[in-house]
Amino acid sequence: MEMGVKSLRQWAAELHVHFQNAALLEAAFTHSSYKNEHRQANLTDNERLEFLGDAVLELCVSQYLYRQYPSAVEGDLTRMRAAIVCEPSLASFAKELRFPLNLRLGKGEEISGGRERPSLLADAVEAFLGALFLDQGLPAVDDFLARHFYARIPRSGFADDSWRKDFKTLLQELVQKESLGELSYATVSESGPAHERRFVVQVSVAGKIYGEGTGRSKKEAEQRAAQSALSTIGMP
Repeated sequence: MEMGVKSLRQWAAELHVHFQNAALLEAAFTHSSYKNEHRQANLTDNERLEFLGDAVLELCVSQYLYRQYPSAVEGDLTRMRAAIVCEPSLASFAKELRFPLNLRLGKGEEISGGRERPSLLADAVEAFLGALFLDQGLPAVDDFLARHFYARIPRSGFADDSWRKDFKTLLQELVQKESLGELSYATVSESGPAHERRFVVQVSVAGKIYGEGTGRSKKEAEQRAAQSALSTIGMP
């Protein structure tokens, strides 16, 4: 079961975050499925906050990398950022900070395992950051990330050059090396208006689904699905 609003604020306080507008915090953890099942309550879901938080997170991580790696070229910084803010990374972070306990999900989403779904957890992290940005501005977001997220980023360089390759290439190489079978991607859903499309892609190996990813383009969704699959299979 999800936390109540009071418990939600207590959870945030434990992370040294004190929202001035509790409605923003509540909206950050309200999934559209919950909103649709409680139409009379006139709730706000977290989709718009997720959109904002995605941009805020990229800006903060970009700034961190720019300062941390002064000799890195633009292309390397971009690939490092992609590896850091990818869906599996954010989902793992969400679990560490007990984000799943805070989620307000519709019954169907709950039954189908939404509370543990990586894409949903990553979205919740972005929505939370978007809400924090609106409530207190960019310095508060950067302070939160400095306390809880930046420590996850290697401080003395990445262990190898795997981040220089895109996730689809890494997955293809792994599948071929281990002779795991045919690799394929399938778009399972498309939603949203033309200017803000949302794609969900699943990646399969030998007919078995190993990962799922969401994105604002099929290419982005495929990359996130490949990253998820790499985590499932286990990179050598």
